[in-house]
Amino acid sequence: MQEALQALAARGLGWIDLLDVLAVAVFIYYIIRQVRGTPAVQMLLGVIVLMVANALSSFLGLTAAHRFLQNLLFYIPFAIIVLFREPIRKTLATLGSTFFSPRGSLGLRHRLARETAIAAFALARQRYGALILFERTQGLKDYADTGVKLDAELTSSLLTTLFFPGTSLHDGAVVVMDGRVAAAGCYLPLSAREFPPEFGTRHRAAAGISELTDAACVVVSEERGSVTVAMEGAFLTVRSGEELEKTLYQILGGKARERAASVPAP
Repeated sequence: MQEALQALAARGLGWIDLLDVLAVAVFIYYIIRQVRGTPAVQMLLGVIVLMVANALSSFLGLTAAHRFLQNLLFYIPFAIIVLFREPIRKTLATLGSTFFSPRGSLGLRHRLARETAIAAFALARQRYGALILFERTQGLKDYADTGVKLDAELTSSLLTTLFFPGTSLHDGAVVVMDGRVAAAGCYLPLSAREFPPEFGTRHRAAAGISELTDAACVVVSEERGSVTVAMEGAFLTVRSGEELEKTLYQILGGKARERAASVPAP
């Protein structure tokens, strides 16, 4: 570290150096955004603790401890690739899709948002649970393949039928891709985080998939009759069909909703 600082001081800082630092800072920022609110945060803190301990051992002249920590830190980059593979994958996918992924038409977004809002609150009034997953910039084909393929137009009547308790597909998730219902009865990964006891499997699945992808999930609770939107591992409770329609319209257009509190909403 000292040698690197001395080299920078000797040659001076130019705009290329500032650009270099900015590029690294932007990448680190994206990584932090992806790991925020996930178990990976604890791993990241552990790496930081090791780096601080290594610097202190060098400063205090603890030769044995410093040598041990240096050898340990040598393998940290490989450990980071393994431990943070999902956040890194998600960050790279987000960066790529920011520039190359087209947005849906205004008419399609409006129809998807309206039909979903109608269905969600119709199901909530009857206390029927539902989990509707919307693909944004990162593909959901692997998750759609776990269910029954439909490739049908998204309508409120179709959604209410799929989640009617008498159907065989009502327990799984509906995956919406390219503005159409791609599949129903799909299985999603559950989040490993701790949740309040009133949160059921649907909420854990919504949190799990939103931690791994940039998808947006609409969750209807059959116990409380509430409707929530899950995105980036957090929940936002919506109180009316109009609010849900507006929220979905913004999200499907590429505008991230205002992040919910760190404690998931009931």
